[in-house]
This record gives sequence, structure tokens and C-alpha cells, in this order.
Amino acid sequence: MAMTKPHYQAEKEEIIKLEGDNYRIKPRGLNIVWGNDERYWKIPAKGTEDPAELVQVSWLEVTGSVDELTPGKGYDLTFEVGLAGDAFGWKDIQVFLMAKVGKKGRYKWTRVKLDQDRNNEMKVTIPDNQKLSIDVPANTRDTTLHFGLYEVWSGKWKGGLKIYNARVTASP
Repeated sequence: MAMTKPHYQAEKEEIIKLEGDNYRIKPRGLNIVWGNDERYWKIPAKGTEDPAELVQVSWLEVTGSVDELTPGKGYDLTFEVGLAGDAFGWKDIQVFLMAKVGKKGRYKWTRVKLDQDRNNEMKVTIPDNQKLSIDVPANTRDTTLHFGLYEVWSGKWKGGLKIYNARVTASP
């Protein structure tokens, strides 16, 4: 039996360039730690709009990248997520959204609380209170945006998170 890697590797064709320097990254376009292990994640079938569904992990790390952004321009990062009716482990936990431009860039981040008590099946955009905006320096050669959604610090088991997509949109 061949050993498969435990982590799901992003498929570049699942990163969709939209009009006006905007991008939508479908779940299969993201790197998901433990994503190839069905005990931890359900990865949607190719060509669907279904979310990636977290079964259970203590280490949440979902990352992605978008190449060739425009130097001198600003971009906003959001994730469209939901919590299943049987979601657990999110109470009193904050999820971090982080982004940087280029391998050597410095991360910008914001914290988000996922509300386990509100209507769980609803899709929400995070961050919902303020944007995570990042500027591509005008004089940079490496214009790749590296970003992620993380909860690796609490050590608590959590499940029921649905990730519909990530969006990188040019700032007005």
C-alpha cells in the first residue's frame, strides 16, 4: 500500500482569477494540514462548490497563496466559513488570519472569534469587523501573497468548521 502524505496540497487550478485583480480560492486551492486524513477533514470533490469540512483537529492550519499581484496596490483577505450544527471546541478560542507579501515579507494578522452559539449553518465572512488589508510594495519583485487561517495555540480539539472559499480582493 502506498503511503500518502497527510497534508492536502493546493491545486493551482482551484485559484480563480476574477475581474479586476480579484481572486477566489476554492477549498481544493488551499493547503490543509491533515487534509488528506479523513479522520480530520472532508475535502470536497473536484468541480463542486461544497466546502472543506473539518471533522476534528487540535492544529488548524489552512494556507494559500496568490501569485503575481500588482506592485503598489492593496488587497483585502477574507474567508467565507460556517459552523456545522454539531460544531465543537470554538468557545473562547480565537482564530488568526495572517498574510504577507513575498517569502521575506512580514505577516499582518487579525484575530476572529467564531460564534458557536449563532445560527450555525449560516455562511459568514471573516474577518467581519475589520478587513485584513495588505499592501504590495511598489518596488518589490516577489508579489506573491501568502496567507492562512490558524488556530494552533490552544491545543483544544475543535470540529465542524466549513471553509467555502478564501477571497483576495483589490482594495478600492
